[in-house]
This record gives sequence, structure tokens and C-alpha cells, in this order.
Amino acid sequence: MSKATTPFHGVIPPVLTPFNSDGTLDTDSLRKQVERLIEAGVDGLFALGSSAEVAFLTREVRRKALETIIDQNAGRLPVVAGVIDMTTPRVLQHVEDAKALGADALVATAPFYVRTHLTEIEDHFRAIHDAAPELELFAYNLPVSVHVVLDIPMLMRLAADGVLKGVKDSGGNDGYTRALVAARRDADLAEFVVLTGSEMTVDMAYLAGCDGVVPGLGNVDPYAYVELNDLCTDGKWKEAVALQERINKLMAVAFVGDSGRMGGSAAGLGGFKSALHHLGVFTTPLMSPTHVPLNDEEHAKVASIVDTYAHGV
Repeated sequence: MSKATTPFHGVIPPVLTPFNSDGTLDTDSLRKQVERLIEAGVDGLFALGSSAEVAFLTREVRRKALETIIDQNAGRLPVVAGVIDMTTPRVLQHVEDAKALGADALVATAPFYVRTHLTEIEDHFRAIHDAAPELELFAYNLPVSVHVVLDIPMLMRLAADGVLKGVKDSGGNDGYTRALVAARRDADLAEFVVLTGSEMTVDMAYLAGCDGVVPGLGNVDPYAYVELNDLCTDGKWKEAVALQERINKLMAVAFVGDSGRMGGSAAGLGGFKSALHHLGVFTTPLMSPTHVPLNDEEHAKVASIVDTYAHGV
């Protein structure tokens, strides 16, 4: 079995989208980052997620970014493609593109913008699976953006019916994460994958039974997350806690941006992109409009944090 068809466990970073100074997709930097992540030992690549600014990208740019990631990866790791959009018809367009470009799996949120019912959310996931039954499908629990917490009994029902392979849980609620793992056990669905998207509590998530992590901060220091995954899977919890605490100090890059003039998305993504620019991976730290950019003082602070707490970079 090739690595591209192995289970989606371990460290699967959501690959950031770099831009040239004119705002176009910087494919050279994207290729450089993909190679860097692979060399660090990650277990998979998540293209077109929230950290990739997927909500800001046109269908054409999404296609080009996914095509670049898949081409650079060259079958070495499984590539999960985000097909995130507001409604089912729009999502199905992205499913068509992901299939054509050779993605190994899909990630989708519940529909958003419109107010939805549980039945409509379930139908949404079933429609995605029907459009690409050959691709594994992950549900993305993202209540901060979608304003819906995915119903756990629904997830178990979809898993039992072969619709869902797993869930990426970015809800930030440890109780929900633990209930999800327990529901999987109670339903005898051992193959259902639970991935945490919470960069700062990975050790706790693994102890609760999660199978892996999708860390935005993993773009900056993938080496730390690979080591943390190994420590947790080996049951070396004291060492894992110490490394998690170091990682959490690095996570300060996501909070450097002044909340008095920018939102959390701009501060978080701006910190990650500033770090990659400082490390010489990205040509620019630009984000999609209308994100407010970090200023020179904030970029300098990000650089200081990276130089102090990142390792293996």
C-alpha cells in the first residue's frame, strides 16, 4: 500500500496559500512549502482549508493551488482537498475539480450563510459522497465560521452508512471532542478518524483518543508537531506536555496583530505568513483582501517569537 492510500492519521497541516506582490498565487513558494512539510515528516497535506484562505479564493485559484500541491507532492502523501462553500451546488463544483486533479480525500463543512436544519446538513454530506464515492469524505466541525456544531449522532449515522471517513474538529470544545471519540467507540466504528484542529491542546486530544492533528501552526514549525505526534503515540506524556507548552509559546505569533484594527483571521493568518516570510519560505506575507496586514513592528515581533521558540527550521 502506498503512503498516499494509508489511513489519515498523524500530522496533516492545512497548507497556507502564498501570494506574489501583485496578489496572484505564488506557486513557487507553495511548492517550497509543500516540500518543506514533506521533509519534516508530516503524514498528509490538507489543501484549501481555512488556513489557506479558501473562502477568499476564486474557483480558478483554488484549482491552481490544489493542482500545484498535488503535483509537488507527486503521490508521496495523501492529499485532502477542502471543498468548502456556502451551498451544496457550489460545493459539488469543487468536488468535480478535486476529482479531476487527483485528490485522495475531501473535507466539507455544513452549508452556511443560509439557516439549515439537521436534515439538510445530512443531505449535504450524502450529496457530496454520492458525487465522489471513491474519495474519502471528512466532515469539518467549524462552528466559529459556519455557526453550526455538527451533531454527533448524525456523524455516527453517516459513518455507519459509509458516507464519512472521519471528522476534523475545530470546535475548540474539549467536551465535544471527547464525546465524539466516545461515540465512535460506542458505535463500534474503529475506522472513523477523529482529527483535532486545536493546535494548543494536541496532547490532551491524543490522550482522549484522537487520531491526528490538522495544525495551522504546523506550517511554521511542522517538525514540532511531528515530534509531538510521535511522543503522544508512544505514550510519552510528560515529554509531550513539555513540547506542547513550547509550541503554545510559538502560537503567540497568531496574536501579535493588534485586535484594535484587525480581526482574528487577519491576526492569525498574518502571524503564520509573517513567520514563513521571515523563514524565507514565502516571498511575501500578503493575505487576501480584506485582511488588514501586520505592520513592521508586528512583523519584527513575529520574527523574534519564531527565532526563540521554533525548532528544526
